[in-house]
Amino acid sequence: MSAVVFHYHVAADAGDIDARAETLLLEQTVELPRAAATNAWVRQNIIGEVLSIEPHDDGGFLVAIAQPLRTTALAPAQFLNVAFGNSSLQPDVKLVEIEPPAALFETFKGPRFGADALRQKLGAQNRALTATALKPMGLPPDGLAALAHDFAVAGIDIIKDDHGLADHDFCRFEQRVELCQRAVERANAETGGRSIYAPNLIGSPSSVVRQFAFAREAGAGAVLLAPMLVGPALLHELASDAALPIIAHPAFGGWDWIAPDVLFGAIFKWFGADASIYPHLGGRFSYSRETCASLARRLTSSAHGLKPALPVPAGGIRTNRVREILSFYGSDTMLLVGGSLLETGDVVQRAKDFVAEVASVSRELAS
Repeated sequence: MSAVVFHYHVAADAGDIDARAETLLLEQTVELPRAAATNAWVRQNIIGEVLSIEPHDDGGFLVAIAQPLRTTALAPAQFLNVAFGNSSLQPDVKLVEIEPPAALFETFKGPRFGADALRQKLGAQNRALTATALKPMGLPPDGLAALAHDFAVAGIDIIKDDHGLADHDFCRFEQRVELCQRAVERANAETGGRSIYAPNLIGSPSSVVRQFAFAREAGAGAVLLAPMLVGPALLHELASDAALPIIAHPAFGGWDWIAPDVLFGAIFKWFGADASIYPHLGGRFSYSRETCASLARRLTSSAHGLKPALPVPAGGIRTNRVREILSFYGSDTMLLVGGSLLETGDVVQRAKDFVAEVASVSRELAS
């Protein structure tokens, strides 16, 4: 019987850990004590197994639990429910790793475009990609479009909405998308560039589906989506459409009970993200060096037969850190710089300098 193995850190004492692991096993599926789960088929086919309990160097224990794959219904929301549903409410448990069986990826097909297709779309081989955000919230659509034009003239690869931009009464989604897309197209015609615009999709599931269709018809080159705000299952559904590359944003994904490299690096990719934004160390929300390295490895991997996705380190990164960050990740990344491009002065020149430095450092790393 195929199974998914979930690894948890459990902050329990040695005298309690066996009982705690048993409770954790049952909580995620039958939600009953073992003695109450008397049906023979349920006991044989639904109740999983505690595979191991090992002391952790920082205290507590690492618990490996195998759950039958059929309990996930091969559906994104139910997969997360079995992985971390009720246990996410328990302060002594953290999900730290997932070992999926090959059969899972008959349904979870990962990025439909992936890093290579994004590079081809942008005409950007053998270098790191560049990205920035249209901000601040409060600018009208024509103001954001003017900014999008400037960034595209400067040669930035992906010009995305800030994740805080929604269908506001002061900045309607449809008008913003049309104006920003036309502005980027106009800049590309002027420079011969291939910059793309990625509008932010946010709202109810039905409105996000409508926004996705509108962005596609308007000619947008990608979309931005925060899976933890609109639902990871919706990421999977939109990716299955295979219409536009999807850049995943980490908003609302920052609780401490699931390892960020598992959520942003593995799960988002499995569900279809072509690129995944996350906080790089030393920024406003920084993760550790080890976490950032693990995120990048997971995203760029071809494991399980999935296409590599792009890591997008972000979170208050300034232009003076380009060399440091690309030395850490190499060129197989997309560097997202936002606010520091909008400081007083010549925005176009500052963005051009950013683009030029990314290209220069990429060449050095390749030599």
